[in-house]
Amino acid sequence: MPQVVNLAEKLTKFQDHWAPRVIAQMNDYQFKLVKFQGEFVWHSHASTDEVFLVLAGEMEISFRHETITLSAGELYVVPKGREHITRATHECHALLVEPQGTVNTGDAGGQLTAQNDVWV
Repeated sequence: MPQVVNLAEKLTKFQDHWAPRVIAQMNDYQFKLVKFQGEFVWHSHASTDEVFLVLAGEMEISFRHETITLSAGELYVVPKGREHITRATHECHALLVEPQGTVNTGDAGGQLTAQNDVWV
């Protein structure tokens, strides 16, 4: 039987930045909570769009020739294949929606690549 997921409660269960945690799954799509602060890495996802829904704080998503700012309650879909970088001056909490198995650093890899499929 599906259970109610309390986002605020789930966010208290981890502290690390740039390491998404799965909280639900619908078909092949996972809903992931993430905390971040500072700057991520330039990357893209060749085969999927990526949804960012800001729950608390503010974040930027930069592309090579533009930057958008999202505040709590705002959502943006990064189109598949579009190179981007995320950043937040202060800690930001967001909900990601993406296919199961999506690597957070996309094609870039590196030290910020998080373990995949970690549930909280």
